[in-house]
Amino acid sequence: MAKYVDGFVLVVPTGKEADYEEMAKKGRDSWMKHGALQYFECRGDDLKQQEMGDEKSRAYSEMTGATSDENVWFSFIIFNSKEHRDEVNKKVMEEMGETYDEQSDFSMPTDMKKMAYGGFEAVVEG
Repeated sequence: MAKYVDGFVLVVPTGKEADYEEMAKKGRDSWMKHGALQYFECRGDDLKQQEMGDEKSRAYSEMTGATSDENVWFSFIIFNSKEHRDEVNKKVMEEMGETYDEQSDFSMPTDMKKMAYGGFEAVVEG
């Protein structure tokens, strides 16, 4: 049975990495508690443009508009199916809403205008 993946590409300003990692660990704990199969937060390490024959890929920093003082992260969460994702995400969002409603001074350690999100059906698995 094919899995379903929520994927994120986001930008974290230099100096806010620890804040983001703390938030990501809380997110991981919540998604896993509510049934996600796997959860990954990956900080960019080798984001250079790649040559592919006569063509070149886009670099993640170009794609996101990240500046030299920002880090690009790629994150993904794996579920059994889209329906499973919807069930888990509903529980996570309810929990997060309760948590962050209590924190009126909370500000995201990422630039949300540079974030991309999507749900993906796994077509080829290894």
